Amino acid sequence: MGRRAGGGYRGRVTTDPGYAELTFTECFNFRDVGGHRGLAGRPVRRGRLYRSDSLHRIEADRETFLGLGIRTVVDLRRSAEVDRDGRVPAYDGLVYRHIELKHRAWEEIPYDGRTELSDYLATRYLDMAETGAASIATALGVLADAGNAPVVVHCVAGKDRTGMICALTLALLGVADTDIAADYARSTTGSERYTAWVRAQLPETETPPLSYFASPAAAMTGFLSGLRDRHGDIEAYARSAGVSADQLAALRAHLLT
Repeated sequence: MGRRAGGGYRGRVTTDPGYAELTFTECFNFRDVGGHRGLAGRPVRRGRLYRSDSLHRIEADRETFLGLGIRTVVDLRRSAEVDRDGRVPAYDGLVYRHIELKHRAWEEIPYDGRTELSDYLATRYLDMAETGAASIATALGVLADAGNAPVVVHCVAGKDRTGMICALTLALLGVADTDIAADYARSTTGSERYTAWVRAQLPETETPPLSYFASPAAAMTGFLSGLRDRHGDIEAYARSAGVSADQLAALRAHLLT
């Protein structure tokens, strides 16, 4: 995928039995969400759903990105973040969906170190699941429509809002919490890449606090457990947010083998 006319690859694809990751020049947390075992042991299809950090810099790897055949980009960032950084380029045939996931700004509730970081993040995610329920339902509806696939979901760092949408999707597909949390935790490596890039390219930029970059697996398991405590199960939460039974069926039909 992503082969250039002159031969070779601009981006690098690495795989192991659990996941596939693509290393781009200026995009640091891009990977395939497929490969996990879901309902009745059915694997989640590869090449249908991707997750990423912000795609406004993807032009540096245009051919690799286009080689994935992605049809739809779901951008979860706030409007101010889109205005500040820009959006994915308007490539021919690429549908751009800006679905702002409503939530309180991180600066309003900073991590103070008095609790475990994983507990802080799980609580923030639970809050976002309530304040952003309508947006989450809209995003899940986009993912449920096979005609939109392949889809890539992204926010700024690709770990919090994107992590929630991907976690909820995988949970609805029957993937085990431990596998969902392991996928989420991989964003720490992507964040480290991004931090190194910022320090090299934008040395005047202030480094954000740890809570902006770390992705401890316990944060995701805590979020999923907390959501079940509140709603009974993940499907009940999705239904309460506005996802229909038909959409849940469609999601499973095209994302599970």
